[in-house]
Amino acid sequence: MPLIQGELTKEKIREIIAKRAAKEFKKGDVVTLGIGLPTEVANYVDDSVGVIFQSENGLLGAGRLHQGESPDPRIINAGGAFVEPIRGCCFYDTQMAFTIMRGGHIDATVLGSLQVDEEGNLASWMIPNKLVPGMGGSMDLVVGSKKVIVVMEHLSKNQIKIVKKCSLPLTASAEVDLIITERCVFEVTKDGLLMTEINPFFTLEDIKNSTEADFKISENLKNMDI
Repeated sequence: MPLIQGELTKEKIREIIAKRAAKEFKKGDVVTLGIGLPTEVANYVDDSVGVIFQSENGLLGAGRLHQGESPDPRIINAGGAFVEPIRGCCFYDTQMAFTIMRGGHIDATVLGSLQVDEEGNLASWMIPNKLVPGMGGSMDLVVGSKKVIVVMEHLSKNQIKIVKKCSLPLTASAEVDLIITERCVFEVTKDGLLMTEINPFFTLEDIKNSTEADFKISENLKNMDI
C-alpha cells in the first residue's frame, strides 16, 4: 500500500521507530539509549520484560521519561531529559559509567545516526564545517555493546542516510547490527544488508529509491507493526 501524503506525521514516525526498537530486548538486558529519538524507546518497553536502562551520565535503572509536573531536577538522562528512576536503581560517577560501557556489560545500545552503510559502518557525530557538541560516549558504547541498534528517519531533508559507504567521519567500523527506520528494518549481515520488515505504507520501490546501499530482501519479509 503506497504512502498516503500527510498520513505519517513527525510524531507518528518517531513512534513507529521507537516501538519497533523496543521489541529487541529480552528480560534482564542492560540497555543504553542515545540522545534524542532513542530515549523514547523506553516509553514502549513493557515493565514485565525487566529491561534495565543505563544512562551514560551515571544512572543504572533509568525509567520512562518523566511525564508529570515537578520532576526531580537531579535525575536526568544523558540528554538532559527528566526520567523516572526504577526501584533499586543506582547512581555512580562518569568513571564507573564508562567502565560499564567499555567492559562489555551493555547488552544493547540504541542510537541515532547521520549515516550507516552496507558494511555496518556508523557515522553519528559530526558534519564537517558544522558546530557539533562532540562525540560524547557513542564510540565507547558502539564498540563495547553486544548489540548495536541504529534508529533514525530513513531520510533527512530528502538526503539519503543508508549509503554504500559512509562519507562522514566514522564513529565506529562494522559495529552496527540492526537499522530501524519508519520505512523498514535492515539486519546487517556478513553478506550486507538484509531487509526483514517493511512498513506497509511504503512499496519496495519506495525503499529502493530512498536507499543508496545495496540490500537483499528476506524470504520471510513481513510488515512492520505500526
